[in-house]
Amino acid sequence: MQRDIYDEDHEAFREVVKEFVKRYVTQEKAQQWDADGEVDRATMKAAAEHGIVGLSVPEEFGGAGMLMDYRFRSVVNEELIGCGHGSALAGAVGIHDDLAVPYIAHFGTDAQKAKWLPKMATAEVLGALAMTEPGAGSDLRAARTTAKKVDGGYLVNGAKTFISSGKTADIIVTFVKTGEGNRPDAFSLIILEDGMPGFEHGKKLHKMGFPGHDTAELSFSDVFVPDENLIGGVEGRGFVHLMMNLPLERLSIGAVAAAVAQAGVKWTIDYTTSREAFGKPVIDFQNTRFRLAEMATTVDVMWAYVDRAMNLYRQGKLSADEAAKVKFWCTEREWEILDQGVQLHGGYGYILEYPIARAFLDARVHRIYGGTNEVMREIVARSITGRK
Repeated sequence: MQRDIYDEDHEAFREVVKEFVKRYVTQEKAQQWDADGEVDRATMKAAAEHGIVGLSVPEEFGGAGMLMDYRFRSVVNEELIGCGHGSALAGAVGIHDDLAVPYIAHFGTDAQKAKWLPKMATAEVLGALAMTEPGAGSDLRAARTTAKKVDGGYLVNGAKTFISSGKTADIIVTFVKTGEGNRPDAFSLIILEDGMPGFEHGKKLHKMGFPGHDTAELSFSDVFVPDENLIGGVEGRGFVHLMMNLPLERLSIGAVAAAVAQAGVKWTIDYTTSREAFGKPVIDFQNTRFRLAEMATTVDVMWAYVDRAMNLYRQGKLSADEAAKVKFWCTEREWEILDQGVQLHGGYGYILEYPIARAFLDARVHRIYGGTNEVMREIVARSITGRK
């Protein structure tokens, strides 16, 4: 089904992204990212030079100023993922642009914006977001990392885990307790900088998917963080800030799921067209054709849903519960499509040389991070029943 969400500017930008992919996102590069467990900084800087990194940074700070127009980010997702070996880079760009930049661009003080955003636009400084702890995942109020007020700043103690870009990021927007109890106003967001004494990067975590995108543990032992690094300059706003950015985070996961599912259908069509069984192409069997018809139709519905959500977000009307619907529904459909794609590839669908196999492993986390799909369903259920 023809989509009508993109205008001439988006399609012109798509050509820029395609050219970047052709030059910088090769199979050899992807293999190196997998071996290193991270995307190299030179590629991130090249992406920034092409306007692919920094889309969400306001224009006055050197970015594209597209913080509220996710359509440009969606173009990046489609092209990086669709090429078959750009998922690690897509993840690294997404963490920076969708999770780190918005907290400074939306909620930071003028001084914080002036200090960090120009360097984030060029990828000189890469950002990440640290919320999850060993004992606190989707339940953020269980977080125990503390920031105790001292003269001139805060002493941060605690640990975070499963932090995407945790090894490579230069600054970490970190969710901390600055008050007593677990009320929303007991939490704040604070910027920790790589190299601060007491800030330790733990081991890289070896995952079943996304081997080329680093995920790490972080620990903080009496890390002194100056007052100027408190997001917004006011304590007790961290929980509110997270809630305000959740629609973007969930929308981004849903949009990535749609891009992956779309690519999965293409890879499966290409494979079943070239692969023969019993004297004819696999695509000529009725079972294959029916499955592909179902997969392609599901992708169309996914895009219709995601496109509507992108428009609502652009208008400032995408609520947290509506974004939760997008996140859990699209990631569930993505998983079904990739599973079917693996099946139609036969034994080759189990081989990591094929993009369908890598996408299958990568996509498993989409139903977990950003809030598990069980939590998403609970959020939606509360919104429609009015019950807590």
